[in-house]
Amino acid sequence: MPLPQRRVKRTRRGGFELNLPPEEREVLRSLPAQLREILPSEDPAVGRLFPPAYPHDPDNSAEFLRLVRDDLLAGHVEALQVMESTLDARRLTEDQLVSWLGALNDIRLVLGTKLDVSEETYDREVPDDHPEAAGLALYFYLGWLEEQVVEALAQGLDPAGTEAGG
Repeated sequence: MPLPQRRVKRTRRGGFELNLPPEEREVLRSLPAQLREILPSEDPAVGRLFPPAYPHDPDNSAEFLRLVRDDLLAGHVEALQVMESTLDARRLTEDQLVSWLGALNDIRLVLGTKLDVSEETYDREVPDDHPEAAGLALYFYLGWLEEQVVEALAQGLDPAGTEAGG
């Protein structure tokens, strides 16, 4: 079976080409709005986006979150807005692709939490008629797409991990 075409490629001019088929763009289209809707809620899955700064000190973690939650929330919302506004684009800037990476990661983290994904999830086969089959397929697709974004961004780094030519 042939490998699927790369969805994200760095161009010679430093931008990025987004090669998403219409069906994939359609799947992605509603995801930012769905996450944005639950972001301000107390949904436990959203907690993954605001992890405790001091895991063994609930009081300090709560205080830290009180101080930074609005800024963190604004960053998550901004990444989702960039993804939404560029979903039909064929070319993205590096900043836009970094926002895509953040949005994809946020969506995937929340979805994975809702599906209770664990290491064992990767080892088991889920039948097509399983109630979580569609959600898990989306989760794995988002991970695959996120990997492609990371690889495209990494192509601009030299082996030492700094920007090439910088």
